[in-house]
Amino acid sequence: MLLMEPCLTYAQEIWAYRQAFLDEGGSMDGTGGLRRCESPEAWIEKSLAGKDPKNVPEGMVPATQYIYVREADQKVVGMLQIRHYFNAYLEKYAGHIGYSVRPDERKKGYATAMLKAALPRCRELGIRDVLICCIQGNEGSRRTILHNGGVFESIVHEPELDRDLERYWIHLL
Repeated sequence: MLLMEPCLTYAQEIWAYRQAFLDEGGSMDGTGGLRRCESPEAWIEKSLAGKDPKNVPEGMVPATQYIYVREADQKVVGMLQIRHYFNAYLEKYAGHIGYSVRPDERKKGYATAMLKAALPRCRELGIRDVLICCIQGNEGSRRTILHNGGVFESIVHEPELDRDLERYWIHLL
């Protein structure tokens, strides 16, 4: 498995990943706006530019976007985004990391492995305590966080989307 920044080599796979979520009707957490992009090339360009604070729209923060690629068939099975620091919304409702696994690839351990691979990248960014939030009742995401050392902090209500979120911290040594 490869956790890597997106590149044009995977443009078709990125678009297939997007389509899988559109077909399922699920949310594409940790994809940096993939749902709204016009093309995979535009999304890749936007994702790579989003690491630099000068390219980030007001109200957003710099983030590093990753794709999780299964080497055997070069299929993008997951995506993950690391936000370099918080704004008010991220600090309360979203955290440092958002991630998703392609609907037809769930329950295979990819989310746990992908998050584990991302934690050293957080450390490289100077993040020592990683906040990750998940929708209350999302058992798969909760287990993914716990398997990576997550410690439950609290439940908060996100009023804009009217949902309760579980907050977990992972302390990096």
